[in-house]
Amino acid sequence: MNDQFVIVQTAVDDRERAEHLAASIIEQRLAACVQRVPVHSTYRWKGKTERSGEFLLLAKTRSALADRLMEFIRGRHPYEVPEILVTPIMGGLEAYLDWVAEETQESPESP
Repeated sequence: MNDQFVIVQTAVDDRERAEHLAASIIEQRLAACVQRVPVHSTYRWKGKTERSGEFLLLAKTRSALADRLMEFIRGRHPYEVPEILVTPIMGGLEAYLDWVAEETQESPESP
């Protein structure tokens, strides 16, 4: 079992906000890749059934960064109670996982 890597997911209601959040995550080196996928969500909120278009963000990162990434998302998320889920990556192409590890290391110019 490989417990070094996770996918952190969240959903936002606006394409521009999704693009900005994804870019910010990458710039901070909190994930190596963030995919944006348009989705249609149906959910209960405050006693009512709601439907909305959203953009699902899937961020591939190291397990060690999961808490920092969740805090980062929470601090920038517009929802009162955002979806922020962490799913372990049980395995994958070794070269890809090596790349995720490399891209999420502190950069040499970081303070």
